[in-house]
Amino acid sequence: MERGNQTGNFILLGFTDDPDLQSLLFGLFLSMYMVTVLGNLLIILATISDSHLHTPMYFFLSNLSLADIGFTSITIPKALRNIQTHSKVISFAGCISQVYFFLLFACQDNLLLTVMAYDRFVAICHPLHYVDIMNRRLCLLMALGSLLVSVLGALPGTLTILRLSFCTNIEIPHFFCDLPAVLKLACSDTLISHIVLYSETIVLGVFPLSGILLSYSQIFSSILRISLDRGKYKAFSTCGSHLLVVSLFYGTGLGVYLSSVATLSSRMTLMASVMYTMVTPMLNPFIYSLRNRDIKVALGRVLSKMVPLSERINAHLL
Repeated sequence: MERGNQTGNFILLGFTDDPDLQSLLFGLFLSMYMVTVLGNLLIILATISDSHLHTPMYFFLSNLSLADIGFTSITIPKALRNIQTHSKVISFAGCISQVYFFLLFACQDNLLLTVMAYDRFVAICHPLHYVDIMNRRLCLLMALGSLLVSVLGALPGTLTILRLSFCTNIEIPHFFCDLPAVLKLACSDTLISHIVLYSETIVLGVFPLSGILLSYSQIFSSILRISLDRGKYKAFSTCGSHLLVVSLFYGTGLGVYLSSVATLSSRMTLMASVMYTMVTPMLNPFIYSLRNRDIKVALGRVLSKMVPLSERINAHLL
């Protein structure tokens, strides 16, 4: 790609050139993607089909599952296609699109996790006013607001790439077009781009995380004032799943973005990226379902309805 030319291609180096390892990675990534999509779809179906789960907490959980499906679908299918076709090429337009939608779904994850923390704060710290505060209108506004902010918030970081010039032999040491990795390959000055990147990270990453930490500081303070041990355990159990997901997502995601200017091993960056782009979305359904009796019961009902349906379809085909 010549300097100033934005119509060429990027090269995604991925993990390895070893054919045997590529076959192993293809099977691993395909399995992880299928588990992620199926697991999150089951969570969505369970929260929709079971009237007992028509509450703010499960409404936001279904939105998070939908965002996680989009989050993984932006990166993994392209990585799988590159491995299968032995091609590492991605067009400039494709790279820009991948950066934008990756930022969009990452931002939406951040905001939904923050909203879920606020929901738990109201439920535990103000239980008598929970129904009045977390009403249907507010929940819809929060969900739509997180989507709108994500759509707009992903634009500045993406648009900064359009003003940059790239040199010949553009090789991205990654399996997808990650914004920090793309910025490092620019020939032109990237000061403004990095200012935008860090500003976005602070506003759409650090601020939501601060909101989560503030909510949980109030939650833990309220829990410690509960006299009954059983009450404390029940309160902690409703927050444990969310805290684990927050730790996995923010610990790896913010670590990569805040240290993007530093000289990091590309292998370390790849491993951290796999954690928050593949592992965390895949684990979310398991974390929430295994620690939540209501979700497990609802999933059992969904699966019990699906089995007779599949049997009737097979009988009809035969």
